[in-house]
Amino acid sequence: MSLFDHIKKNDATEQLNPETPATETEPENPVFEADAPEFSAEEMQSDEAAGDNHQGPKYSVGIDLGTTHCVLSAIDLTRADQDHPEQEVMAIPQLTAPGVVEDLLQLPSFLYRAHEAELAQGSTVLPWTASPEFLVGEIARSLGSKTPIRLVASAKSWLCHAGVDCKSPILPTEAPEEVERVSPYQATTAYLQHLCAAWKNRHPEAPLEQQDITLTVPASFDPAARELTVESARSLGLHQAILLEEPQSALYSWIEKSRGDWRKHTQVGDIILVIDIGGGTTDLSLIAVTEQNGNLELTRIAVGDHILLGGDNMDLALAYTVKAKLEQDGKRLEAWQIQALTHSCREAKEKIFNHAGTDTMPIVVPNRGSALIGGSLRTELTREEINRVLVEGFLPRTTASERPMSRPRSGLRTAGLPYAPDAAITRHLAVFLAKQLGAADELTAVNLPENATFLHPTAVLFNGGVLKAAPFAERLMTVLNDWLAQEQAPPARLLEGADLDLAVARGAAYYGYVRKGRGVRIKGGTAVSYYVGIESAMPAVPGLPPEIEALCIAPFGMEEGTEAVLPDDEFGLVIGEPVRFRFFNSKTRREDPVGARLEYWRDDELEELDEIEITLPEEGRRIGEVVPVHLTSAVTEVGTLELHAVSRQDGKRWKVEFDVRAGDED
Repeated sequence: MSLFDHIKKNDATEQLNPETPATETEPENPVFEADAPEFSAEEMQSDEAAGDNHQGPKYSVGIDLGTTHCVLSAIDLTRADQDHPEQEVMAIPQLTAPGVVEDLLQLPSFLYRAHEAELAQGSTVLPWTASPEFLVGEIARSLGSKTPIRLVASAKSWLCHAGVDCKSPILPTEAPEEVERVSPYQATTAYLQHLCAAWKNRHPEAPLEQQDITLTVPASFDPAARELTVESARSLGLHQAILLEEPQSALYSWIEKSRGDWRKHTQVGDIILVIDIGGGTTDLSLIAVTEQNGNLELTRIAVGDHILLGGDNMDLALAYTVKAKLEQDGKRLEAWQIQALTHSCREAKEKIFNHAGTDTMPIVVPNRGSALIGGSLRTELTREEINRVLVEGFLPRTTASERPMSRPRSGLRTAGLPYAPDAAITRHLAVFLAKQLGAADELTAVNLPENATFLHPTAVLFNGGVLKAAPFAERLMTVLNDWLAQEQAPPARLLEGADLDLAVARGAAYYGYVRKGRGVRIKGGTAVSYYVGIESAMPAVPGLPPEIEALCIAPFGMEEGTEAVLPDDEFGLVIGEPVRFRFFNSKTRREDPVGARLEYWRDDELEELDEIEITLPEEGRRIGEVVPVHLTSAVTEVGTLELHAVSRQDGKRWKVEFDVRAGDED
């Protein structure tokens, strides 16, 4: 019997079948972490009478927890038309200034740690609480632009930072000792908590924990970051929430907005390149258009690396440009002033790009202790500077053979975050398409010329706020089509009509609708293959570390709700002692089955991730006793990867934990 014969579906698999309606699941002991007077999990649940009449989720809710903005959208499933469901992006009440509450479609992903004397009593009242635990949203961004040492930003990027403890209070990184810090996990939960409370305020009759909920994550998020996102949702009682990759969500939104016309804009053999440039990351995905029984199908065939490169980098680059201008005039800036300058540059960039007739924006940098505008540093930012620094710096004209440069990191990063060393997004795109040259080999409808050096996209879908700026979108299409022309391939066409700010949330809500069997579904599974490292049993050689083999534990494309068993690979785990496994993934090895052992691989084939660890509790056994186990892997319905060690002796199972970089919080 082959190892693939051991792959089986979990009981929840049928809920993922597009032709089988998903069933309602009741949350188990939800815990809401906010202090009173904010809504507790119990308050956010329906009462018994409402529960008796509850026939299933009323809404499919999509939540985009973005690096710079959060958005919530919903489809009323009781009214959803079979082909063209109507959905609403919910306006989110939030403080925009002390004492001012406004409804905005986006909740800025910022958290502000106000000084105790900074805000008057009663000036932070929200519709659902008189005293919020955290200031988040537009007021946080506004206050933080003036006092950046108290501003928490880019929590989502920190959540995927392998070098930090994501549950340790480390943000803001530049804050002095008197400013209380929060963890990336806390900040993420605070944004989601605000969305939960806003939903409760708007839909008290439909508790959020009883709706279908889809949370979006970057396609390149590692298992630890995905696990932290799910944990955050569960801490608020959202046990039924599932995950969806953001590029897929953007394509779902485009399909929904086309109201059935998407088939007229695509054809069998198309390779759709989704380019998502947000505030913190650049996310790249490839989705193929195939055919099954005469019907068009969509299959995600590749995702890119986690590239920490986006709008934040661009704002910082502009800040350093302005800083250089000021220093030429003999004016030196402190670190806190550069942070304030970065926020000013972001606002100036958006105004110049969004207003064709605006070519210059004034920039004011506050001086410490200066209450008057006359005591501040003044300069300006021009359209020419923005085009030179951003378009030429981040989207230079390159050849398809150019690769990202590796060099010591300098100006384009803030302390702690591992931004991509090379800011040229076009070079990152080139290496992605080259790596995925064989991604469509199994698709008979895709015919690449023999001389192709990279996978040729036939269509492009943009997503992310950065690409609202026409110069960026135009440059990307120009560079890509220049590459295609060099290989005698037809130009790629742009899929029009995407809503770059709201698409991810809208697509996530539509995905919940699709899961009811009412629309086209993008097939995907795991975006990478996963491996654990096994030390070779060869005799030790002085001066050389033991050789490592990579054991495939989850193949590329492994679907949600399936489990893979490796009964022939035995490990001995010591009772009461932590055992660590080296952990790898590959975005290019697609043929390795469960149980495959790799003795050799190229540097660009496997990427080492965080370690995974297991400690077997005593539970009636002796400390130091060795228990023989084999491994099983499963992709849960939620969309996370789980590993278990199974005892050879009695079948007992222990979860192998990903290092989610989570320490105890005080």
